[in-house]
Amino acid sequence: MASINFTNALGVHPSALQLRAARAEILANNLANSDTPGFKARDINFQAVLAGEVNSRNSVAMERTHSGHLSGHSQRDDELLYRNPIQPSIDGNTVDSQMEQALYGRNSMNYNASFEFLSGKFKGMKGAIRGE
Repeated sequence: MASINFTNALGVHPSALQLRAARAEILANNLANSDTPGFKARDINFQAVLAGEVNSRNSVAMERTHSGHLSGHSQRDDELLYRNPIQPSIDGNTVDSQMEQALYGRNSMNYNASFEFLSGKFKGMKGAIRGE
């Protein structure tokens, strides 16, 4: 029988939350560079990266140089993909602002859903500890 710990209790949701935050940064970078000539829009394959995160194959462990530092993982650039533009601009920019805004909004909703799910899990664990 497996022991009860945060990894078993919370499952994939903490990793999903971190990955959604990283994707928000990527999409925001695309939007910020929508008028930059030659800029290529990037994104990640969320499901593939999350599967790799769960298996710890695609993440790079960060070295802790002090005992007070938090352990974590860094995202590798080879996980970032270039977006294929529907209608590329003359200057070579592949950012479609409307599509990026829609993707950012959807990612934000998914982030909030993951956060609410984790919040519910913690409330349930707190109730179990209190014997409720």
